[in-house]
Amino acid sequence: MGRQSNDRLISNALFNLKGRVALVTGAGSGIGLMITQALAVNGAKVYIVGRTAEKLDRVAEKYKDGIDGEIIPLTADVTKKEDITKLVEEISSREKCLCVLVNNAGIAGDTFQNEAKSADEFKKNLFDPENATFEMWNDTYRTNVSQIYFMTTAFSPLLQKASEHHTDYSGTVINIASISGMVKTPQHHFEYNASKAAALHLTRMLANTIAENGLKIRVNSISPGVFPSEMTTDGSGDDQKSHIPKEQFEGKVPAARPGKEEDMARAVIHFVVNQYINGQNLAVDGGYTLSAGL
Repeated sequence: MGRQSNDRLISNALFNLKGRVALVTGAGSGIGLMITQALAVNGAKVYIVGRTAEKLDRVAEKYKDGIDGEIIPLTADVTKKEDITKLVEEISSREKCLCVLVNNAGIAGDTFQNEAKSADEFKKNLFDPENATFEMWNDTYRTNVSQIYFMTTAFSPLLQKASEHHTDYSGTVINIASISGMVKTPQHHFEYNASKAAALHLTRMLANTIAENGLKIRVNSISPGVFPSEMTTDGSGDDQKSHIPKEQFEGKVPAARPGKEEDMARAVIHFVVNQYINGQNLAVDGGYTLSAGL
């Protein structure tokens, strides 16, 4: 009996994703690519979704070796309801269930100077610029908030079926938010930070409503600090990855470095396999929120 109990607790048993089916949006680069690799290497079949077929095809080809799972590209714009409907139909035609949905797609609008010495300067910095528009706010919310709602609700039947096909397992949704939605400062982009705060609250509401309806689908969020991505750097290389010099973070966060793909992989797999976590947010930020304050 003791041996059997011990065997259930070894890492290969706790974190094995063999036979699991996952879908990751915004998977062509950055954090989405990190998550895709983490799931596929550990045995999951991962459908990667984005608007640019070339980027997705490059990821599937470049990272297909040395993985126990699969990486399968599908092109879709998850800010459009008709595209989401087609995506659900496509996955449903191929799979009996969806075990993991990672809503990672996100955008950031323009930045604005928020420091001001007078109310007039405050208005000049934040209201007057031509690129400070309602449309920019709406576009940011559409990608960072609304698509989480529509993707999660659209895929709920397939996610629910995960518990029918895998013993002691519930389908799980992981929303990639940001520490920008937690800290008290706007960091020069009010609309982005506000959208990520909304994503955090949406995660909590979805988790609660799904539980109240008796469904076996867990919904959690991860709030990364600064990780290398096309959003935080000038772009990505041929490997679809970005780089941030470590020296830029000395004295700025307790970890004294940007996030690494191993950090994101550990966080994602933790939420996928731990069936006792629901409605929670995990800041993976190297201690950034300790320095910035909430």
